[in-house]
Amino acid sequence: MTLEAMPEDWSSALCVAAHPDDLEYGAAIAVSRWTAMGRTVRYLLVTRGEAGIDGLHPSEAGALREGEEVRGAHHVGVEEVEFLAERDGTVLYGLDLRRDLARAIRRHRPDLIVTLHFGLAWGDGAGGAANQADHRATGLAVLDAARDAGNRWVFPELLDEGLGPHKARWVAVSGSPTPSHAQRVEAADVERGVASLEAHAAYLAGLDQETDVRAFLLGGAETGGEQAGSRFAVPFELYLL
Repeated sequence: MTLEAMPEDWSSALCVAAHPDDLEYGAAIAVSRWTAMGRTVRYLLVTRGEAGIDGLHPSEAGALREGEEVRGAHHVGVEEVEFLAERDGTVLYGLDLRRDLARAIRRHRPDLIVTLHFGLAWGDGAGGAANQADHRATGLAVLDAARDAGNRWVFPELLDEGLGPHKARWVAVSGSPTPSHAQRVEAADVERGVASLEAHAAYLAGLDQETDVRAFLLGGAETGGEQAGSRFAVPFELYLL
């Protein structure tokens, strides 16, 4: 079955992920298409990724990975990158995280919110690679905070900060094993996505296995294209708010 096209009638998006590099594993290719079309896209990272490089102490890794994220975002046209600075590896789903995310959503007032797959595993259920705890906590909190941000009586203390309710229109989940929509992209977007992930050089170098960034992202965009009836596409599971 061909995936439906992503909505076109919007002007701003907020992309929320747990770690620097998370958005670069596919979603950033769609971001490249959106910014090329004149839309405003901002990034919000829940952690600084300080626990992500085994051979580097968190006191050094955090600042390094922040810099890599900012540089990677610039490759796909994103100029605003924020960090909540939750502790990497120990992000907890709960009211505090929902409040912080609702606060950011009310500040930025996006039409579209993008996050990552928050199920137990990547792929089609049991047998897939286990999803990381921060991804699960963050994605679910994003989905709930998107609703919280539109209700003035949830976290009314945000009203005291001058942040009135804001109801985004959709939450799009990248990396879902059950996508419903797809953003068609161009070859140039794939290349900008490759550059965005390659900007995370220190992180990639610290992984247990080598990653062929171009082959990985190109393969994903081609698979998405097959699902969307085009050459390249990025699939999403889309939730209407």
